[in-house]
Amino acid sequence: MAVTVRKRKGRKRPNLLGNSRYVDYLNLSLLQNFINEEGKILPRRITGVSAVQQRRIAKAIKYARHLALLPFVGHDFK
Repeated sequence: MAVTVRKRKGRKRPNLLGNSRYVDYLNLSLLQNFINEEGKILPRRITGVSAVQQRRIAKAIKYARHLALLPFVGHDFK
């Protein structure tokens, strides 16, 4: 009995940072591309950035949250 396996074709997501490794925590328009509506940090497989860039994005988002530039949650829950 032969089983056919379907392979997914993953489409290459564009890297918003390019080859840059520097992420500015004051660039809120860039950082908002890496968080969802609830305020959670999006994973690498969705954003398409490298591992080094993802770590620096996460640090920049957390620092911006600490300075109250970005919210910890996206909206209030009732």
